[in-house]
Amino acid sequence: MEGKLIGKSTIIEIPENPLRTITVEELYDDGKFDFSKMEEKDLFLLLESSRDGLTDDQVNERLEKFGPNKIEEKKRNPILKFLSFMWNPLSWVMEIAAIVAIALTNGGGEPPNWQDFIGIVLLLIVNSAISFIEERNAGNAVQALQESIAPEAKAKRDGEWKVIEASMLVPGDIISLKLGDVVPADARVIAVHGQLLMNQAALTGESLPVKKEIGDELLSGAICKQGEAEAIVMGTGKYSFMGKTIGLVGKHDDTAHLQIVMGRIGMFCICCIVIFLIAQIVVMYGVFRYEYRRGMNNLIVTLIGGIPTAMPTVLSVTLALGARQLSKQKAIVTHVSAIEELAAVTILCSDKTGTLTLNKLVIDRQTLKQYSDVGLDDIIRYAAIASRTHHQDAIDACITEAAGDIQSIRKGIEELHFKPFNPTDKRTEITYRTINDGKVHRISKGMSRVILELCTRDKTDELIEQLQKDVDEFASRGLRSLAVAIEDVTSGEVGGKGNGFKLIGLLPIYDPPREDTKETIDRAIELGIKVKMVTGDQLAIAKETGRRLGIGDNMFLSKVLKDGPPEGSAYLDIDDLVLHADGFSGVYPEHKYEIVERLQNMGHMIAMTGDGVNDAPALKKANVGIAVADASDAARSAADIVLTEPGLSIVIDAVLGARKIFQSMRNYSVYTCSMTIRLLVGYSILLFAFQYDFPSFMLLILTLLNNGTMMTISKDRVEPSPYPTKWLLSDVFIHAIVYGIYSALSTVALFLIIIKTSFFQERFDVNEIHYRPLDSPTAPGWNDPVLNSIIYLQASIMSHGLIFITRSRTFFFLDRPSFMLVISFVLAQLIATLIAVYANWGFANVAACGWTWAGIVWIWNLIWFFPFDLIKFALAAYFEPKKKLAIEETLQIEPSTPEQRSRREIMTSAQKGSTPSIERRLSTMSEKGNSSFEETIVRAAGRYFAPHTRDLTVSPYHHHHHLARMLAGNNDNLYRISADSENLRKFSLVQAHHAARILKAQEERLESETTPV
Repeated sequence: MEGKLIGKSTIIEIPENPLRTITVEELYDDGKFDFSKMEEKDLFLLLESSRDGLTDDQVNERLEKFGPNKIEEKKRNPILKFLSFMWNPLSWVMEIAAIVAIALTNGGGEPPNWQDFIGIVLLLIVNSAISFIEERNAGNAVQALQESIAPEAKAKRDGEWKVIEASMLVPGDIISLKLGDVVPADARVIAVHGQLLMNQAALTGESLPVKKEIGDELLSGAICKQGEAEAIVMGTGKYSFMGKTIGLVGKHDDTAHLQIVMGRIGMFCICCIVIFLIAQIVVMYGVFRYEYRRGMNNLIVTLIGGIPTAMPTVLSVTLALGARQLSKQKAIVTHVSAIEELAAVTILCSDKTGTLTLNKLVIDRQTLKQYSDVGLDDIIRYAAIASRTHHQDAIDACITEAAGDIQSIRKGIEELHFKPFNPTDKRTEITYRTINDGKVHRISKGMSRVILELCTRDKTDELIEQLQKDVDEFASRGLRSLAVAIEDVTSGEVGGKGNGFKLIGLLPIYDPPREDTKETIDRAIELGIKVKMVTGDQLAIAKETGRRLGIGDNMFLSKVLKDGPPEGSAYLDIDDLVLHADGFSGVYPEHKYEIVERLQNMGHMIAMTGDGVNDAPALKKANVGIAVADASDAARSAADIVLTEPGLSIVIDAVLGARKIFQSMRNYSVYTCSMTIRLLVGYSILLFAFQYDFPSFMLLILTLLNNGTMMTISKDRVEPSPYPTKWLLSDVFIHAIVYGIYSALSTVALFLIIIKTSFFQERFDVNEIHYRPLDSPTAPGWNDPVLNSIIYLQASIMSHGLIFITRSRTFFFLDRPSFMLVISFVLAQLIATLIAVYANWGFANVAACGWTWAGIVWIWNLIWFFPFDLIKFALAAYFEPKKKLAIEETLQIEPSTPEQRSRREIMTSAQKGSTPSIERRLSTMSEKGNSSFEETIVRAAGRYFAPHTRDLTVSPYHHHHHLARMLAGNNDNLYRISADSENLRKFSLVQAHHAARILKAQEERLESETTPV
């Protein structure tokens, strides 16, 4: 089987039944079988294939030997995955609390705090178990959605072309490629139709498309930019270029946006805990001179109470279930982090043809012009007779459809001669005989100038002038003009001379908007989203479409992006024009990219629709790239969301769905941070003012019930925000601090009334709470077991009830929550009430308070609960106007005022250190080398939440997006890859070129490290 080099080809000896006798490892050993240099006939012989493709039996046999054509992800050990949910900053605090409970609470003649230790460990296990189950279900749901848009390939099987899933390709398959297709497996060209150009930038870093000819190798993941080809598959799955490269490099682990958000919230809670821990240590041991054991018990309360342990699971499960919900609205999310960005979209750049319009020509009957006594319907009928009945172009199809059934149009006539449209004559002509009287007639339709020159009968100066005016009117409105003329052939002969053509009408033809587009755009404006038309069509057509749809006609040719605002325009610069323009015409892919980039630089979140291979750069650049229905593989691979039905309404429905999902996540984030503040502030005040020690075991129960309730928040029904939404954590934290302090005050106020007055005892005849001396061996001071039960019940009800405040934008009782949330709240508070009423747990220092005290607590909480809405409205009055100002500037067409420009610059600079597309921004910051210490800490913390997001970001279309970047790293530091040079040598020529760059970078780095300064 050794090869001999003859010229440019290698002649090899191939055994009989090679795929049965040769192992897979031997087949892909370039030293034995170099596919790139092998003769074509030898390649077909080696792969036991032919130009008619493979049979089903061959395919099944090869699938068993080579496996499916996909890059298998390494499955994680379920036990390790389960344990990983205990390895993040929030869990670390709980684990520290467990260590404190078992190892550091000895003393005072008492054993270690076994109850708290067991409770904390059980809480960690329960949280991890719920997280593990929910994340697995969520990951399965997302994976099922992604598989529904799995890439396809056109392969020849049993001599016939069939469309199959790309994962079913095997070596020896014959595949067909056209413009926009992604190469599904490593292959070799065997036929070319036209010039074949392949974009390999995502694989090799080559910026320009590469010309390919018969015999050349095609890499899996490359995109066909021009031409068509047929190729024979050589390598699939892990034996393809992409499979080998990913095997060497390993998985590229980006920190997802959701991880960063969880990292920031986690750091907020941890910082609060550290501050209060230090304060408590100073006060308890430095001022109150607490015994060691008593002080440590209080520290455990602080550690447990401040941690939102359920947060990672709640947020990520909400995203996953949201992705499944969006799929029901015909919008499939290719990676879940796009949901957050879709909720924040402020400007939607949309194609015209096929998205805003039907991509189907029709006649505008209302503006049809007639120049004789022939009626409007007859003008259309004459035009339809002069149209093809088979193999119609778009214009013929629209005319015949307007006239009615194609068969009834030609009924009663006999076609004698038909002259189809051609670029020279620019008209069609038909000569026909009417069967009932035998007379011969002739009809011609086409370009208005050509038809006018053809006419000789009833042709006056007034008619010529009127026709020109009508054509100009149509052109100004973006309507195509089609003139129709008729004549009688008195001789009755096919080629006989007629009595002269007479102009009878002018048909206005246009691509109409979809029925729901105008309503959809009105909805978008109400939601604070500016819709910009970005089209390659003529400016007049774009303006007319914009007027019909309500987008507006403040549109410009794409050349303004280079030349600047037109003379006499009030716009100060290109950015101002791009922001306020209603759209652009004559647009090419590079213009789309620039429009998106300029809008992003002004702080806007941009969604861009596209369908072709040339749209891929802009789709990838946009915050949310949307591949419309029937988009090319290249567009789908670049997009974040793939639509399965045409039309803009799907996009707006998806935006609404994304906002609901985001609102649920924000609601929970405000809630969970409020609970941290509420517990830390409330119990610290009671500790500092009254030396009150809340039992840590009861806080564990409160946390466990709270987490169980919050798991239902992902299925809650919420109202979407009327404005674009994004993670403004300052907004979250301010709401949390205000809500938390108010909740803490409700507890402190109840405590004060109980111990300082006899109000409840006199009116409700309940037992009095007794004060014990501070040197009492049991429950000193106000640490009464009954009081502990009362405070526990009050904290449980008030804490859990806050979710009904954070989830609504209006009065909480006007916004109906989901049934599951209500039921879980009722069950949790029923359990909490029964514990407070009946539990006599000496180890937890609680005693039964009875039903009267329980009723007092419920009424007390209701009194304090209603003002929560007023606080919410006051906070909204502060934050909402700022959002409205930003939206008003986006929607206006007038140039920005100096105040707006100044505010935009401030917001833009502020957002550079804040939210939306964290993954993109972090990569940019890394490239510039200016990542702050804070960002480094937050990103490091965020990575520990990977178990909650890893299963939500897998996409069949995103394997190859950043392969070259994976090889290069963020700074083109190619030496980052640990790769064996012998393995790299086995790559093809293109791969070897990449390997040389890697090895060279390694050498340069080593030289720089060893060269003395």
